[in-house]
Parts: sequence; structure tokens; C-alpha cells
Amino acid sequence: MKEKMNKIKVNVTSEVGELEAVIIHTPGPEVENMTPKNAERALYSDILNLSEASKEYSQFKAILKKHSTTLEVVDLLCTILKDDTIKNSLLTKICMNEDIICIKNDLMEIESCELARQLLQGVPLIRENLTSFLSNERYSLRPLHNFFFTRDASIAVNENVLIGKMANTVREREAIIMEAIFKYHPLISTRTFNPLNEINFDKKISIEGGDILIAREDVLLVGNSARTTSEGIDYILDKVKDSDRIKHIIVQELPDSPESFIHLDMTFTFLSENEVMIYEPVILDPNRYKTIHINVENRTVRINEENNLLEALKKINFDLRPISCGGKSDPWVQEREQWHSGANFFAMGPGKLIGYGRNVYTLEEMNNHGYEIIPAKEIIKGKKNLNDYSKYVVTIDSSELSRGGGGCRCMTMPIARK
Repeated sequence: MKEKMNKIKVNVTSEVGELEAVIIHTPGPEVENMTPKNAERALYSDILNLSEASKEYSQFKAILKKHSTTLEVVDLLCTILKDDTIKNSLLTKICMNEDIICIKNDLMEIESCELARQLLQGVPLIRENLTSFLSNERYSLRPLHNFFFTRDASIAVNENVLIGKMANTVREREAIIMEAIFKYHPLISTRTFNPLNEINFDKKISIEGGDILIAREDVLLVGNSARTTSEGIDYILDKVKDSDRIKHIIVQELPDSPESFIHLDMTFTFLSENEVMIYEPVILDPNRYKTIHINVENRTVRINEENNLLEALKKINFDLRPISCGGKSDPWVQEREQWHSGANFFAMGPGKLIGYGRNVYTLEEMNNHGYEIIPAKEIIKGKKNLNDYSKYVVTIDSSELSRGGGGCRCMTMPIARK
């Protein structure tokens, strides 16, 4: 008999607390269901090979499962779709959002787990009339090519979940699905906030989870990027003013291009209580990109510009030692490794990290700072035991996954940490 899982109360008060529960999405056919002609529409610069990406992702998933409860989006979605009322409500919202309400009744007839799969991998277009016959599209609901980056569509902040307002319409269904999971799944207990549900919603708002780091229960770091606008940050500020928990929002301005700077966590991630990974040209170069400290006390807001992110954090009792993406010797190497998510690590606990094995200069720099570098294969085969190490980076094969434009933090949505 399958063991019954205890209810999970959302609680994330840091980036490095021991991981207790995380939501992921194993990439499926949706990452291949595109052509060179429409790859850009899917926010890809290249097409992934699913068979290779799956091998790499299986390492990632195996390591996460050794640390915490690991939940799959498709399984959570299947569960809530078994309730016809929820199914009807969710399909209505999706179909209206994508202007395809005509297929809703057909979708209602699909069994819940098969429907969950199709909502992620794409609903094939049935060519039953002239319009559909002449259409160049393959799907009536397109595949969610980016959903294995589960970080972006929802963000756990303390006991609540902020639903992302995605910057691109091709990703909007991800946020709709995640909001439904957090509202209706019986295993998860939380409260959600969604800017789209506000009466005075500002169309300029966009917020994605790769731009939000929970430094401490009272401190948020937020990237002002191509995916998270100042209006989106103001929405977060408005919610923070009604809270007695978060006192500081530190905003880091990011370059608009190239695409490797898509989110803050592509240039800055927490590694332990006192160490961070940084991409120096963005985080430390003076006067290139603004760092702004928003202090909130009793609904009073004070805004000041800071020299850089590390100095801003030091002023509120975060004395952090930076480790440089790509090492410190060669700017070209730094740039190459940042491009392949060399600054994007996921902490399963303080100093217990997982990242891409291809970024060898970054890993060498981490080794110089006391981190043991352990290939995931050695853990999976039982050749090494993580309990034997206090600080480590588990490295996964990543020649294919890295071409998707994100790293290990991007592929996780933690919902509970100690």
C-alpha cells in the first residue's frame, strides 16, 4: 500500500535552508515539439534533444529525491483535475486566456491524467473544418516548452505563494496551472497572491520567479530585468507593506541583453549562510547597473541607491563572501560560463549544492573555497555518500539542458525548507 503523504505547509524563509519539499517538471515531448521556424516563439535559441536532456535530468531528479519530497507538476495537476468543478474552472480559464473556448467541451471529456499531460505537452489540432485544415499550427493548445523551469511561474515567500505574471504569453498557462495547484491540491497548504486578480491590475506588471531570492524571512532580493518590471516590483512592495515580516527589498538592475541575463539568479545565487556565487561584471562593476534598497517600516517606504548588492546586504547584517562565476582570472571565461548558467546553483541545504558540470572554471573556484566537487553519477551508483561531506557541489551532465537557457535553480520550485 502506498504510504500516505503528510500535508505540506508552504514555508520558505531562505535560499539555503535544508530542503523539505520541491516541485519540478520532468521535460517531455514539449521540449522537442517545435521547429527552427518557431523555436524563437517558444523562447528558445536552439532545439533540445529530448533523449539527451532526459538522461541529464534523470541525474538531477535522482539527487533531489535523496534530499527531499519531490513533487511533479503533472501528478499534482492530474489530482486536481479529478474534481469536475475544478476541471471545469481551470479549463474555462485556460481556454478563454488562449482564445480557444470552442475546444473546452472536448477537453472536459478527456480523463484527468491524460488531460494533465496534454495541457503540458500540447493539445493536438483536430482538422475537422476548413479553418483547422488550412491552419499552419499543429496544436490547438501549444506545448509548454519552458515549464521544466518551474521556478518562474510561482514563488514561495515565507508561508505564501506569489503567482508569476509571465513576461511572454507563451508561458501564461504555466502560471494558471500553478495557481490552481496551490489553491486546490489537498496536499499543499498556503495562500496565493496573483497580480492578475487585482481590480487595479497594471498591464505593465511582469514578475518571474528567477528574479526573486528569499535572502531571509525579512529580506527579498529582486531583479529588475527584461522579465520583471519596476511595476511588478511595486506590486510586491504593495503586498509587503501589508505584511509585518518583510522589511527590506533590494532591487538589482540587470542588462536587457544578452538573454543569459534573463533573471537575477543567472548572475547571483546563495550557496550557504555566508557565501554567494556572483557574476562580477554585473554584480560588482560600479555604476553600471543600479542597486536600490527599499526599506519598509510601519507602511513607511524609504528608497536609497547602494554601491552594489553585497554592500547593501552587509548593511543589514549579511556579510557574504563572493565566489566568482568562471573564476577570477579571465573575463572571457567568466562570460562563457555565465552564458551556460555558471552562476545558477540550487542549494539543497547550507553548502549542499547542485549545478552544471560543464562550468569547470567555476567549479574549480568553488573547490578552492572548500567545496568538494562530486559527479551525480558517483552518488547514484553509491560510490560516494553525501553525508561524508559538509560542503559540496553535486554536478550533473548538462550539455543539453544548459541549451534551454537556465540552470539548476531555474528547474526547482521549493515549497518547504527548514
